[in-house]
Amino acid sequence: MFRGIFETTIDAKGRTSLPARFREVLLEKHGDERFYLTNSAPITLDGGGYSSGLLIFPYKEWFEFEKSVQNSRGFTADQRKSIMRTIIAPAQECSADKLGRFLIPPPFRRDAALERDIQFVGTLDRIEVWSMNEWDKVRTQDMKNFPNGSEAAAELGL
Repeated sequence: MFRGIFETTIDAKGRTSLPARFREVLLEKHGDERFYLTNSAPITLDGGGYSSGLLIFPYKEWFEFEKSVQNSRGFTADQRKSIMRTIIAPAQECSADKLGRFLIPPPFRRDAALERDIQFVGTLDRIEVWSMNEWDKVRTQDMKNFPNGSEAAAELGL
């Protein structure tokens, strides 16, 4: 499982390093160093804007995700098309070199507003990639959305 938040940088050519702990999980748990990189779902922010980062899926799990999108009955036709165009279509197979470096292509850097300082965020079954500026916005929204006082949070012991 991917856990932890790791701050790092991306260079002017779009190269960055996947944290060593995440590379270990890819190999140990998933048996493959390859992964799929794609856009994340947009997160609605207070004030009407939205924020978006990137997602890294372990190689085999990507294909399971594609099947779940195809087979899901919980979306309208327009929602499914949006998921296909936003997340499925731009996905690219990637792998890191021996030092953990990989290239984030320009369209992904532009869409996720990635500049120099970025965050890798482990979310159990996948990894999120955020610019520091967008990460700050999302964390602020997370604090507002946090389920304080809910039964579900209480069941988790929160």
